[in-house]
Amino acid sequence: MMLIANSLVDGFVGSNLMGQGIVAVQLIGSLIMTAAIIGKFKELSAVSVATRRFLRDFSSSGDVLEYYLQRRPSAKHGVEGIYKETCERLLKLLTPDVRSLLVGRQAEGSAALTAREIELVRGTCEHVLDEEEILIERGTGVIASIVALSPMLGLLGTVWGVLDAFAEMGTAGSANLATIAPSISAALVTTVVGLLIAIPGSAMYVRINASVRKLTADMEGFADELVGRIACEFQGKGA
Repeated sequence: MMLIANSLVDGFVGSNLMGQGIVAVQLIGSLIMTAAIIGKFKELSAVSVATRRFLRDFSSSGDVLEYYLQRRPSAKHGVEGIYKETCERLLKLLTPDVRSLLVGRQAEGSAALTAREIELVRGTCEHVLDEEEILIERGTGVIASIVALSPMLGLLGTVWGVLDAFAEMGTAGSANLATIAPSISAALVTTVVGLLIAIPGSAMYVRINASVRKLTADMEGFADELVGRIACEFQGKGA
């Protein structure tokens, strides 16, 4: 391991200004990517815990508004945020008398909504869901960009360095391998650094993507269930 590290350091020192600049950009990108990965894992973990807790509590409630009226959820994001915004839209569509009955937990079968009003509730739910999906994917583009660009920058540095090495060979008028070997070795450093950044970054990106897909599926499933329960409980038979 020390031998590899020493080789990279020696190659960096022996690189031309272009190669050293590319390595510097790659290292800065790796720091940004690492910070983004750590932050995203923490965010997804918190969202996952909150999602499981909310779904457990919501599944144990009676009707669709019971959790909202008893807990008054304050969360702005995640499945609880979807539930909160949808319930607020639902209550706005109900008449003042029905709302007061619901708040007093004495509602009767008169709390019927038309099919159009149910569609308004569905539209609100889907809109909030779309916003949450965008929010939960935020930051993954930075990781993907750095993973993709690091080896490309490395290849650019290597090609540039090899061109310089052959130019030096032409100027010297000698094809001695010992003359150009150090230059080629230094040129390859940018590619090695790019791969060392991209390989673990790709693995972390795949894990993050899997977590995002899981949470997105949970939110979509909950949104469908929520609108379905609202339609069953509040849509009038003749609506």
